[in-house]
Amino acid sequence: IRLFYESRWTMREDQPRLALGVIGCGHWGPNHVRVFNELNRSTVLACADLNEDRLQRIRRRFPNVSTTTDYHRLLGNESIDAVVVATPTNTHATIVREALQAGKHVLVEKPLCMRSTEASELANLGTVSGRVLMVGHVFLFNAGIIKLRDAIVAGELGRVQYLDAVRTNLGPVRGDVNALYDLGTHDITIFNYLMGTAPVEVSAVGRCIAQENIEDVCFATLKYPDGSLGHIHVSWMNPRKVRTLTVVGERKMAHWDDVDPTDTLRLYDKGLAEPPSYNSFGEFHCVLRNADVYLPAIRRTEPLVAQAEAFLDWVLDGTPAGPDVMDGWLVVKTLEAATQSMSNGGAMCPVGFETANVTKVRTKVARGASTRSGLGEMSQVGPTKLRTPAQAAP
Repeated sequence: IRLFYESRWTMREDQPRLALGVIGCGHWGPNHVRVFNELNRSTVLACADLNEDRLQRIRRRFPNVSTTTDYHRLLGNESIDAVVVATPTNTHATIVREALQAGKHVLVEKPLCMRSTEASELANLGTVSGRVLMVGHVFLFNAGIIKLRDAIVAGELGRVQYLDAVRTNLGPVRGDVNALYDLGTHDITIFNYLMGTAPVEVSAVGRCIAQENIEDVCFATLKYPDGSLGHIHVSWMNPRKVRTLTVVGERKMAHWDDVDPTDTLRLYDKGLAEPPSYNSFGEFHCVLRNADVYLPAIRRTEPLVAQAEAFLDWVLDGTPAGPDVMDGWLVVKTLEAATQSMSNGGAMCPVGFETANVTKVRTKVARGASTRSGLGEMSQVGPTKLRTPAQAAP
């Protein structure tokens, strides 16, 4: 992961800079404006949102950024090379489709879209247009998650037995998607990244509390090809903000807490082991092995910055460095199966990856993390020829 301060002073005046527009200025949109304006290879020229109050806040905070209530003005602006889509999930497919058709590179917030058929359409359109379509699965740029993945790949934990994730808080309650689409998307993505594969079956149940037909609390169980299980608990109706993940392996266990600023990741040399002898015939004994707790050194950086850098690497250098449309498709397929399970009383539902011959998740994480094969390679997008900073000025 490249930190902002390591590269911000190395830019030449004639070095091309990516000009961006941000569509959607709710919770995440302003953060994207901030990050891309701080990085030395990009600048945000304009923002679009239907809410004029949000646009006023953008103008006060970023005086050099123009605003509009019509995102089509951004798509029609030839000075803008790429757009960030940070709108409600049910609008993603339409806006991303129009952006690709307008020749823009796209970074779209998670999840990619509501339905896998939409994701397939966007994948084909991205290939035909020759434009980058990256999905904002930001936790794949979290230093603690990357460190945990490294430990699993190195065999330090042994074979993963199960994963357990909790992601809860008291609001905000969304009106476009349920808690699993909103919060659970993160954990499905993390599970797939850590396991190196996608689940084959999923079971889910939920409860609608604050509003009808939208689940505020969801519990999901994912079954992976080797029999490993992943459990997800997400809720908007919880008094505490919790962001934890436990991974239990044959040799060691790990616990990640994104809310803890000091001990984000712990590796436990704990497990069950057979004693050297048994007290009686046929008796099964297990003893608890309790040894060291290891806190790996983690160089903390803002994941959103690392994600933005990866997007710039992909567009400017032609180096795929982040989650692409196929990774987003895998997550949406899992969400669809979970939704079907909830409508069927929590019955196990196949995710349906076998029909697409999917064996491995293809997530690429920036700065040298391992790449996994599967689902075919996306067409390589070459470096984009851009304007110099002076040419890209609003």
